Amino acid sequence: MQHKLIVFDWDGTLMDSEARIIACMRGAIEDLRLAGRSDNDIRNIIGLGLRESVATLYPDLSSNDYQALVDRYRYHFLEGDKTPSLLFEGVIPLLSQLLEKGHLLAVATGKGRAGLDKVLDETGLHAVFNTTRCADETISKPHPKMLLDIMAEIDVGTTDTLMVGDSEYDLQMANNAGTDALAVSYGVHEKQRLLDCNPLNCVDSIAELSDWLLNNPSPEIAKG
Repeated sequence: MQHKLIVFDWDGTLMDSEARIIACMRGAIEDLRLAGRSDNDIRNIIGLGLRESVATLYPDLSSNDYQALVDRYRYHFLEGDKTPSLLFEGVIPLLSQLLEKGHLLAVATGKGRAGLDKVLDETGLHAVFNTTRCADETISKPHPKMLLDIMAEIDVGTTDTLMVGDSEYDLQMANNAGTDALAVSYGVHEKQRLLDCNPLNCVDSIAELSDWLLNNPSPEIAKG
């Protein structure tokens, strides 16, 4: 088994950003004095695009309040909130080793472009990825367009592509696009929800993720 292109989700897969996302959404909700939502409610929408997340949390909001909540979340994430969010330990060595083995790397995320660029700047990972796609540039997961756009840009087919993610939205997107998927259970969705999406495997840590990805044949070996 080999995958020339490995597409990673960001939040909960490469970065431990759950606490910050919850804090930013709570701040936005409080700014507008809306009825509160539990941490679990907010955790459940991580992986969707921001607009889809707001619509899921508050399906009956007026259009003005809907836009206001979107805007306030963006403010808290980009400027107001200082809750730390760090890459999971071992992510940078893993990405470096995958590049050394000849893999192409990409990101498909529910983040907006401004939010992703912010964390790519903070982590110094811009140059690691061949391309990235954000929910505000295309259609939110679990629709396959984000993943299909990445494959089209890099000119890699479905059988050579692997999607890695911590939410059922990531895995459903891969299923809808016809690619393989690998689940990670250390993120936001419970392991059984991930297994229900029929990934190739479900790993429980970055160490297990590294072992699984790095023990697949490299593209060069596969071609030989």
